[in-house]
Amino acid sequence: MKNKSTFAPMRKIRVFAPATVANMGCGFDIMGMTLDAVGDVLSVEIGEGDDLKIINKSKQSLPDDIEQNVITPAVRAFVAAYGVPMDITVTVEHKIAPGSGIGSSAASSSAAVYALNELLDHPFTDERLVEFAMEGEKLISGGTPHADNVGPSILGGVVLLRGYDPLDVVRLPVPGRFCCAVAHPDIMVSTREAREVLPKEIPLRLAVKQWGNVAGLVAGLAEGDVALIGRSMKDVVVEPYRKHFIPGFDELRNKVLEVGALAMNISGAGPSVFALCDNMTLADKVGEVMKAHFLQYNIDSRIYVSKISNRGARTLADYNFEG
Repeated sequence: MKNKSTFAPMRKIRVFAPATVANMGCGFDIMGMTLDAVGDVLSVEIGEGDDLKIINKSKQSLPDDIEQNVITPAVRAFVAAYGVPMDITVTVEHKIAPGSGIGSSAASSSAAVYALNELLDHPFTDERLVEFAMEGEKLISGGTPHADNVGPSILGGVVLLRGYDPLDVVRLPVPGRFCCAVAHPDIMVSTREAREVLPKEIPLRLAVKQWGNVAGLVAGLAEGDVALIGRSMKDVVVEPYRKHFIPGFDELRNKVLEVGALAMNISGAGPSVFALCDNMTLADKVGEVMKAHFLQYNIDSRIYVSKISNRGARTLADYNFEG
């Protein structure tokens, strides 16, 4: 860590942290990728003192008790490591809908620690910020810290978590044609509930199949082979237990593959789903198929069509956030 910088009372910054797609199919808790133009916007203000306030000005409902807000443990971990108490006010201006499956909690905790690091003249590396933001994920998931959302939200691109003890973060190359359509249906699936349905033991034959898919996914990213990436985005361990939260999941997969998508999987814990495409025109078409599918179940959905961004958390001075 750099030498601690002094700071004038009530310094303020406005930041954006992007939404993310965790797991990427087979990479449960170890892989994630960054979406573009959707995420959280926070204003963070610091001054002399020793207090934390969180103000919600977004359209989303957030806990009144800050002890239940993912921002709190992330900020406290940052301050504890920094070693100097301070008065911190976090204002949530724009918020991804909680329980969306595109890194709602991760975007908040990532934005908060990124903002503090900017205000204090970068005392910590990006990798250390990932560790702080993981504390928010630990709160929301019932005690299991993971970085497959906070990693790409802070670093951008595609992130591999090679190990957690110690944390070993690897950024992977993003193929130029790598894009996806994401559908966020208007239903709620909590991260904790989605974890509770998972099996405690995995048969060896399934583990071997999953290892092959993870290796194929990493190789496809390294070689820029979008077709190999698509073949490898198959989850035989987690998806069978989570897909029941999403109406008509298997039917929807068949529909998007028929129009040309390379793969479709659950985004994080769900209920969002994402489909990998090799061009934006196809991704737009797949998004329309997803929208129509959920309407058949009388469920509205929000569609995001995006290239995979190489940029993670950032100040808004050089970024035109469109909401």
